[in-house]
Amino acid sequence: MGHDHDHSHVDLGAGRRNLGRLVFVTVIIALFCVVEVVTAYTTNSLAMLSDAGHMLTDLVGLTMAIAAITLADRHARRGETGSHTYGLYRLEIVAAFCNALLLFAVALYVLVEAIRRLSSKPEILTTPMLVVAVAGLVVNIGAFFILRDGRSESLNVEGAALEVLADLVSSIGVIIAAVVLKVFGWTWADAVIGVGIGVWILPRATRLGGRALRILLQSAPRGVDPDRLRSELAGLPGVIDVHDLHVWTLTSGMDTATVHLMVDPSSDTHAVLDQARELLKTRYEIGHATLQVEPADHQGCDEVGW
Repeated sequence: MGHDHDHSHVDLGAGRRNLGRLVFVTVIIALFCVVEVVTAYTTNSLAMLSDAGHMLTDLVGLTMAIAAITLADRHARRGETGSHTYGLYRLEIVAAFCNALLLFAVALYVLVEAIRRLSSKPEILTTPMLVVAVAGLVVNIGAFFILRDGRSESLNVEGAALEVLADLVSSIGVIIAAVVLKVFGWTWADAVIGVGIGVWILPRATRLGGRALRILLQSAPRGVDPDRLRSELAGLPGVIDVHDLHVWTLTSGMDTATVHLMVDPSSDTHAVLDQARELLKTRYEIGHATLQVEPADHQGCDEVGW
């Protein structure tokens, strides 16, 4: 009886496929970030400064994402050699987590500065503030549409798109603040809009950071119930026991699993292996799994300490 166990790897390049989009958006944001920083200090607008600060974190986060994907891809091309046996794909998730922390820092700074400004009446130049805010809105809309298609493939791309979306909303807020200032002369509107931008950013940063942290802690992927998976594997013909089951995400689009399957000594171990791999692939979309098939009369596997 012949059994072909194909060990070809699945496509691991979710981040790699979107690298061109990330680079293009990074260049656009870098150029406009300079414009916003200069305008923020020239006009003395906190709302514009918060938008510029958030755009700066976009730039830093995108740069980290590009570096992480590039390093991971370079390591993957070298093959399964060296000390990084899983490659450097996890760098993408580390970058996404750092990105979330940067978002937190900017949001908190804006909140503190806004509270301080509510007690004062700073002079704000509304015309250049309005012009740059409208230009920022156009830039962010274009950047979001560039990244939109890659959001479902890569956590880094999703994080970048999320930040661009937040920038888009921030630009709308700055436009509103500029119009209110110009029409009514309400200087407090600039600080209030700044607070609104900070509050709007925080929950989105929390979700991004939470998802990245979940991967870094090697929790089971969303949609995968380990108990249910263990039960389904135990229900395969010939399987007596299932233990040492571990399911985690390496990086975006790369879920993996390891498991020990104890089988009846008389069962067809090749068939058990094939059915288990098919179950993981078709029902749970786990294409990379390491399965150890153990005959029930084999000794030593129960000596694993953890």
